[in-house]
Amino acid sequence: MTAPRPSPAAPPRRLRFDGWIAGLGTASGTRLVLGHWPRSPFGPFSDVMVAFPDGRRVLLAPRADVAEFVAATYRFEEVRVVPVDVVRDGRAWSVTAGPLRLRLRAGHRTPLGAVLRAVPLRLATHPAWARLTDLPARLLPGVRTYGTAGNGRREWYAAHDMWGLAAAGARWDGADLGRPGPLAPPPHFGFAQTPRRPCLVRVVSTVELPG
Repeated sequence: MTAPRPSPAAPPRRLRFDGWIAGLGTASGTRLVLGHWPRSPFGPFSDVMVAFPDGRRVLLAPRADVAEFVAATYRFEEVRVVPVDVVRDGRAWSVTAGPLRLRLRAGHRTPLGAVLRAVPLRLATHPAWARLTDLPARLLPGVRTYGTAGNGRREWYAAHDMWGLAAAGARWDGADLGRPGPLAPPPHFGFAQTPRRPCLVRVVSTVELPG
């Protein structure tokens, strides 16, 4: 009797998030990473990752399905589902997310941003290109373009523009978090982080789910 052949494994599924990431530290030691995703498999949404000086990492997400996906991909001690609203007015960004109030103003395009703009987006979003650029990306502390995420997932980033922040301010539960500064020490939400220098990055993030 011939044994039945095993069913072929399902192919991995790739989810693409197209938008912006802003990262900055503050004088209080709290570090903030904003993700603003006008195009994603979950529809338009924004979320904020917060790392406190005591090492506690908190995710602020607008819906339960978004919170579940992000928390399964990155590392947090606490997840809160709260309204997350982002208003853009030219270079000015205003963010309201539960207890957080964040204001940003984009400055000038960085030299690296000018280089990133020269790479065709179709090439930049290919995983082979992300693996190739991962080594030079490591010259910037903490920056990676390709790696493993939570629950057997893989992720790669295609940054295609970058601006410095001309100004920023943040409050948590009404308390001023202090002047903006480098994103240091690394918050370790995942395998990579935004550059230490406060910045706004135009990016496509692809998360590959195991089959």
